[in-house]
Formats: sequence, structure tokens, C-alpha cells
Amino acid sequence: MNRLCKKIGIIGAGNMGEAFLGAMIRSGLNDPSELFISDIREERLAALERTYEINTAKDNFELFRECEILILAVKPQVMEQVLLDLTGKKEYSDLSEKKLIISIAAGIPIKKLENLLYAPLDRFTSERLPIIRVMPNTPALVLSGMSGMSGNRYASAEDIQTAGTILKAMGEVVEVQEEDLDAVTALSGSGPAYAFYLAEIMIDAGITLGFDPDTAVTLTMKTIEGALKLMQESKEPPEILRQKVTSPGGTTEAAFQILDSNRVKEIFVEAISRAAERSRELSK
Repeated sequence: MNRLCKKIGIIGAGNMGEAFLGAMIRSGLNDPSELFISDIREERLAALERTYEINTAKDNFELFRECEILILAVKPQVMEQVLLDLTGKKEYSDLSEKKLIISIAAGIPIKKLENLLYAPLDRFTSERLPIIRVMPNTPALVLSGMSGMSGNRYASAEDIQTAGTILKAMGEVVEVQEEDLDAVTALSGSGPAYAFYLAEIMIDAGITLGFDPDTAVTLTMKTIEGALKLMQESKEPPEILRQKVTSPGGTTEAAFQILDSNRVKEIFVEAISRAAERSRELSK
């Protein structure tokens, strides 16, 4: 991966903030000296500084002023206060250099980010502050994430490409319209929980069938891992692969007769649709 050669600041030193740090360093996208992070927890900042040899800042505005790209990795419920602390600084309205804002806070629409960030600025200054909203998922913590992103009217093709480059250090990314981020949230943002739920069910079933917990976990984990690898490498649709395992009158068919009679597929689609609906509710 080519180096980005930009100073990047991260507000929020939680798991996702650290995931960004580790991914950008391990991929060679940035040198540690180009990375900055801030958080209210001094001990957390000290630990990250020791681990990654990056720059830390107790003051969010100091980080904002220093960096060309700002990643907002704080919890949605504190986002407004964090941004008000930034925009409340007298120097904020003197913005003269372009800065790309990337938000990974779930449920915070671009419009709200604009209302907070652009309030003290005139239109020409606002144009120097493009915003990209991102919906990542937790496998980004192990560099296997899936993210959806959408930029506002000031985000150029180059800005989108820059954000995509950062996100690809942690996995894969797709660009969508902002209204589609609710579907991204339901499908891939919440998606790991669905996979964990399936694993949970299979492990419980294995224990019910008489296996000790460790054996049930091993059987389940390797089966899911193998199935995913087969799906990735065979390039065949999952329904075809499922049919190849399901022999007429066999054990797998017997299992699916129970699943189909209980409308499991329809219930899952309904559940994911409800997750998308809830995402829309939270974004209002």
C-alpha cells in the first residue's frame, strides 16, 4: 500500500480508534510520527503512545489544528459536545487549510455533523471541511472489516479515495448514498452479531448432542471458517453451495425441513429489515 503522507488525527482512543492506528501503521500507510490521537483518559493515551509510538494530545483542538485528516471515533452520545468544544474555540473560524472529516459514529447523519461543524463558518470556509460518514464493523479490529461510506456535497472524488484508502487498511469498503447507510448498518454493521448468534446456536446444539463445550466450540468454529473459505474461493453463490451439501433424503435436508417449516429465512430477513428501520429512527 502506498504511503498517504498526511497527518491524521483521531479523536477517541477506544477499540475502533486503536484499530485505525494499528491498521495504518501495519499497512505502511502512515508513519507513527504522522498519527495523532486524543482522549480524556490520560492513562489510555499513555498506553497507546508506548505501544505505537504515535503522538498524543489532551486537547482536541490542538489535534484538529495539527492534522489534515480528522477521524471522529467517539461514542454517538458525546459527539455533539466534542464538536461544540472544537467549534467554540475562537481560532476555529479562522480555518485556512482544508481538513477532511471522517465520522464513524453510528446514527449521526451528515446533516447533524454539518450543523455542528459549519455553524461558525461561512460557505467558503465550510467548503474546506468536507465530511465523510462511515459505517464500519467490529472485524476491523482484526483487519477484516467491512465499511460503507458516504460523503457530503463538499467531499471531492479525491477525498472519497483518501477515506477509502484509510478504510481499506482495515478491510474492505463500499461507497453508497447516505440513505443506504442504514441498510449497511443492518447488514454489515450488525452482521457480525448474526454470525456470532449462529455460532452460539451451533455450540449449544453440540453440547445438547453430548459433546463437551471445548469440542463443540472447535467443531463449530472450524466448520464456519471452512464454509466461509469455500464460499470465497469457489466463487459459487451460497445457495448453490448449500444445495451441494443437501442430499435428497439426507441429514442436511432433515435439518432444513425444520428451518423452513419455522420460516427461519423469512424471520432473519425481517430481523435485518427491522435493524435498518431502527438505524433510520436513530438517525433522525
